[in-house]
Amino acid sequence: MNIMEWDSENASSTFLAQVSDLAAKADWENLRVAYLGKKNGLVTDLVEQLRNVPREEKPRLGKAVNQFKSLVEKTLQDHPLAKVESSAAQKVFDYTLPGYQPAMGSLHPLTLIQDRMVEFFVRQGYDVAEGPQIETAYYNFEALNTPESHPARDEQDTFYFPDGRLLRTQTSGVQIRYMETHQPPFRMIAPGKVYRRDDDITHSPMFHQLEGLVVGEGITFSDLKGTLQAFSRYLFGPETQIRLRPSYFPFTEPSAEVDVSCPFCSSGCRTCKQTRWLEILGSGMVDDNVLKGVGIDPERYTGFAFGMGIERIAMLALGIPDIRWFYQNDRRFLDPFSWR
Repeated sequence: MNIMEWDSENASSTFLAQVSDLAAKADWENLRVAYLGKKNGLVTDLVEQLRNVPREEKPRLGKAVNQFKSLVEKTLQDHPLAKVESSAAQKVFDYTLPGYQPAMGSLHPLTLIQDRMVEFFVRQGYDVAEGPQIETAYYNFEALNTPESHPARDEQDTFYFPDGRLLRTQTSGVQIRYMETHQPPFRMIAPGKVYRRDDDITHSPMFHQLEGLVVGEGITFSDLKGTLQAFSRYLFGPETQIRLRPSYFPFTEPSAEVDVSCPFCSSGCRTCKQTRWLEILGSGMVDDNVLKGVGIDPERYTGFAFGMGIERIAMLALGIPDIRWFYQNDRRFLDPFSWR
């Protein structure tokens, strides 16, 4: 219809007559589409045509179209059939069907494992400490006896910000902050997220660590070994054994990698690559330079530290072959842990 030939009074009378003839929800819906439909609705078409009418005609026609539009919208909205569900909608709900119970959430497997790990150390009297995930180079490297020339500080391994700060690569910085505000003797653990430029089936650019630190008088390497032996048996079973292999970390001396006897076999399997041992963490006695840096006298106090990837522990404890499964939000993977 050409808007210049349109008669608002006649259109209103016609519309009201059609409304009076409505007998079913389908009739009401067809009339609504005929007048207010986005593609071929009469009101929609009139509004579109208003853009092209002569300027001197716009006030008169604009007022008439708006009044007609208001009449159509209000009349249809107030009509009793507007509140009646369509036959299709009425068929959707069957009152005889059993009730629907929504799926309940549960703890993530990583959270379950972390809670177990933290629980062990809390029972041994350890404090739980937290720190910032965006760290300075001092707390992440320098205070941990890691000089600027160390390969771990390369941009290919660490996420840096333009101002020189970085996403922490370890929770060891929390240990430094803790030692700055506490006097020995003390025991603490620092669980949390860390970040590195790594991404494959056993590495993730974001993962979780739990690090521990004990400082006091007369702390020895035997205390470290006994602590880790008790922790391993708590997590993997009472028959679990550990072995310590000499290693190097800038912030501990001497240092050791710690392996546990494979919890899946006794003579070698695919998981342990036929060696019967699985590497789980790094550890060592706190380097004197680290203690001096936070004002602790290494002549009087000694200490040990350890750090482990929570994903690594979870993969071994739960038999999960790919670290990426933890972050894919696949219900087929997550649901089996919902009962724990």
